Amino acid sequence: MTRILLVDDQALVRAGFETILSSEHGFEVVGQAKDGAEGVRLAAELQPDVICMDVQMPVMDGLEATRAICASDSHAAVLMLTTFDREDFLFEALSAGASGFLLKTAEPEQLIDAVHALARGDALLSPEVTRRVIERFAAQTAPAGAGSRPTAPDASADLSPLTDRERETLLLLARGRSNAEIAKELFVGEATVKTHVSNVLLKLGIRDRIHAVIWAYEHGVIAPRG
Repeated sequence: MTRILLVDDQALVRAGFETILSSEHGFEVVGQAKDGAEGVRLAAELQPDVICMDVQMPVMDGLEATRAICASDSHAAVLMLTTFDREDFLFEALSAGASGFLLKTAEPEQLIDAVHALARGDALLSPEVTRRVIERFAAQTAPAGAGSRPTAPDASADLSPLTDRERETLLLLARGRSNAEIAKELFVGEATVKTHVSNVLLKLGIRDRIHAVIWAYEHGVIAPRG
């Protein structure tokens, strides 16, 4: 059973999401919050698996609430929901620790698929969007004039738990490769790649693959291409 928390300041929106999600076998909406502060409290109290989080709310907005939840002991994956197709919201949400981003104009089936994806531990971003994220974070974290080759990891980037193949997988993840592309480059099957990705996330304590990309750039595991 996937336990879901809804956080939105509009009661009708929460009711609509609950109707859609409760219709899916294996989903249970365990709570609703009308603002970010209440969402943080209920996340700690109810321990949901997935949190559907609005961006703009009174008292505490969704970005601040997501930062607080992801900095806590919560294992919940946060799906940011907004009516605004703004790139700055996307990057702020990912920086806060969100694992997915979906417009409220999406079809009901897309919301259901998004919750399934986050419940599996996947990030809800296409490879194309992942590459945009890479470019944005690379520009923010790289020193001026950085080249295309990987840099020496900083002291906090302990890669010793990873096997050689898992390190290769991390580098390819950081370059925005999909599982199929990684499998082709490493001459292995996609199932093997999924295992490598899972091992990388587990060993490094990273929430999902998109945050593995961010982690790699922030820790100097790889530098942007010039």
